[in-house]
Amino acid sequence: MEYSIVLPPLPTAAELPDSDDTPVDNELQNLIPNLLLAILSAIWGDRHDWFFGVDMGIYYLPTAPRKSLVPDGFLSLGVERRRQPFRGRLSYVLWEENWTPPILVVEIVSQTYGGEYDIKLGKYLDLGVLYYVIYNPDYWQRDNHAPFEVYQRVEDEFILQSQERFWIPELQLAIGVDLGIYKGWERDWLFWFDQAGDRFPSPDERIEQAEQRAQQAEQALQDLQNRLQQRGIDPDSL
Repeated sequence: MEYSIVLPPLPTAAELPDSDDTPVDNELQNLIPNLLLAILSAIWGDRHDWFFGVDMGIYYLPTAPRKSLVPDGFLSLGVERRRQPFRGRLSYVLWEENWTPPILVVEIVSQTYGGEYDIKLGKYLDLGVLYYVIYNPDYWQRDNHAPFEVYQRVEDEFILQSQERFWIPELQLAIGVDLGIYKGWERDWLFWFDQAGDRFPSPDERIEQAEQRAQQAEQALQDLQNRLQQRGIDPDSL
């Protein structure tokens, strides 16, 4: 005789906590993944098949539906970018996402060690994550690791692939560390790069570039007007 386990109805995102009420150790744990999200929003603005969560719970166990993982940042492909256009996701619930796990998870190591190199590594492996990025700019010597590491799922384990910029074919993007400006703060950040190795700018840098182009256009117009006047031509008469 065959027996089957009947699970109770799984809760919806609205019925699950949207926060674990655990404060972050420092502002970089929010700023770094938010920068990655801001850049993706600019370069993938026309795409609707991705979602990047920041400090958001991932509910993944139907047998323990209220248990969650809360990465600093994660990226999923093949899901709706806006499941609720006017409210947004409360959390990332796998049974509401066609059981699509994140392809990429980002963790920022802080003063209070959070098991990024062991406990979380194992949990993200079980979740089905393909790429796991650990950024440890301040405590890497304490933890005996490089400041930046990318792990890739190979069969049933995470294998360290790179300690520098790393190309992810599924994204057609690379991720790595570079000096830049975000929120008026110049320091090393995590950035996305194209296949040629060129870094995509932060929002601050995009604004600065736009202002520089506007100034160059204004200067070019002024130069043209000056040349016309030197030739005795009134620019306003053209």
